[in-house]
Amino acid sequence: MESEPPAPFPASLEAVWGLRGRPHKGPKRGLSLDGIVAAAIAVADAEGVEAVSMSRVAKEVGASTMALYRYVATKDELLMLMVDGAIGPPVPLSPDAVGWRAGLEHWAMAMRAVLSAHLWAVPLVAAHGPPATPNQLAWLDQCLQVLSGTRLDHGEKIAVSLLVSGQIRSELTIVALLRRDPAGTERRMAGYGAFLRRVTQDGRLPALRAAVTHGAFDDLDAEAGGEAADFDDFAFGLQRALDGVAAYLGE
Repeated sequence: MESEPPAPFPASLEAVWGLRGRPHKGPKRGLSLDGIVAAAIAVADAEGVEAVSMSRVAKEVGASTMALYRYVATKDELLMLMVDGAIGPPVPLSPDAVGWRAGLEHWAMAMRAVLSAHLWAVPLVAAHGPPATPNQLAWLDQCLQVLSGTRLDHGEKIAVSLLVSGQIRSELTIVALLRRDPAGTERRMAGYGAFLRRVTQDGRLPALRAAVTHGAFDDLDAEAGGEAADFDDFAFGLQRALDGVAAYLGE
């Protein structure tokens, strides 16, 4: 029995790759796929991705909703293109980023920075399956280039990219949740260390009790009180992940 041919890429995705012509004749002069995506990103940045709809974006670009469908067939397609537009092309590697480890540090911090500016995009990065848009694949390509001088095979290089990018998205998911309700977050964080001391004082949760006793949660109370914590959880986690790659490479 013959297998079915693979489903074609969405027309909008083929358009951003230059695999087909973009619509150029329509009811509104100057309307473009790039302009539609940019308007949608602006709405998401200002009001959250929940505010993005085909009708809302159409209003922002001064066109009818039906006019948008000549450029992008569904809201899911629009969201996919919004993520690609939000992250942009990869930041060029610094001349100081010599070696795979420095290169990965640069890559991770740059990706974290662009996603931090568009936190709504974080849960959408992998929502539409493997990366397929130009900027997303350019970021992956840069990561693979950074690892090209190692003895990792191609599958291992991709696994390392998933390890690091997954850590970025995990941390920023928490950041996004905290920023969504800053007053509530501050209320919950204030006194959290003291709360843990109370609930662990009877001998339950001994490992957690040891961490509490040694002040592992004190920085949360300090942050809630407006004092900056010195410990950078993301940087620590990133370095430990890179330590693991280095150990695997025998370095």
